[in-house]
Amino acid sequence: MSVTGVSLIIAVPAAVVGAACMGLASAAQARATKAVETSKPLDPRLFRRLVGQRLWLVGMAATILGLVMQLIALAYAPLLLVQPLLITSLMFAGVLSARLDRRRVDRVMTAGALTCVAGLSAFLVLARPSGNADVLTSGSKLLPLGITLAALTLLGLGLSTVDTASVRVLGLALATGVLYGLTAGLMKVVAGQARGGILEPFRHWTLYVVCVIGPLGFLLSQNTFQQGRFLTPALAVITALDPLVGVAIGLSWMGETANDSPLALAGEAVAGIVVIVGIVLLANRASHLASSQAGEQRHGREDGLGLAGSMPC
Repeated sequence: MSVTGVSLIIAVPAAVVGAACMGLASAAQARATKAVETSKPLDPRLFRRLVGQRLWLVGMAATILGLVMQLIALAYAPLLLVQPLLITSLMFAGVLSARLDRRRVDRVMTAGALTCVAGLSAFLVLARPSGNADVLTSGSKLLPLGITLAALTLLGLGLSTVDTASVRVLGLALATGVLYGLTAGLMKVVAGQARGGILEPFRHWTLYVVCVIGPLGFLLSQNTFQQGRFLTPALAVITALDPLVGVAIGLSWMGETANDSPLALAGEAVAGIVVIVGIVLLANRASHLASSQAGEQRHGREDGLGLAGSMPC
């Protein structure tokens, strides 16, 4: 299926609306997860605790709508186009998270998020995606990328057991981003199968794999939101990895193509560095804000104790 003007008219708005829904979902779920007892990674009991949170249910509704929009976009356009557009969810999530927490949007956080968006957008422009295959390759061609994605997921899960909070959140975000990107790639295949009939996806293994790794990725995302003090840094890692994994799947497993001239590859490498700079900026700012808030809380307690000590018994 080739990418036409009509395809783009459908796919691009669907992807952006999907990104807005995902941004809302991330902001709502991040706030809701902090209202319940902290769970270990991949502990399904977290879902049982969250079901009673109305804000989390709003996030679930937004997630479902966002997935529907993403599926529509993937049915009409290649992964190399749709996945990078979804990074705008980072901007929606940052603004909505600040509103829900009743705080101003931090300028440095905003700059870091914009840096991530700019880097991935530049990657999309330079890559000039083409092709719109929706059939996976078979056999040994699946192995190199498959092994790499499995290794990255296991690395993320390993880091999630480290005592250092920032490393733990980074590990959770790493595993989540990989599983999200893998889910998106397989959803592209499911979307193509669905065009042959509503029951067609049920005749293939792809849908059943999505039904396993999709919920696992979602559970890990809830663990990430719960343990991260600020939403934007962790979400930046997830949002960057999701489309990059999707792009890798499109190129390696589905025969999509990208501009591979030396100049384009150099530009894509620079765009990747820009994304990393944005993530580092977000992480450092989050660490600074967390330290400042902890200091304010500590001084507040000390002031309270001083007042209590000066009061007559």
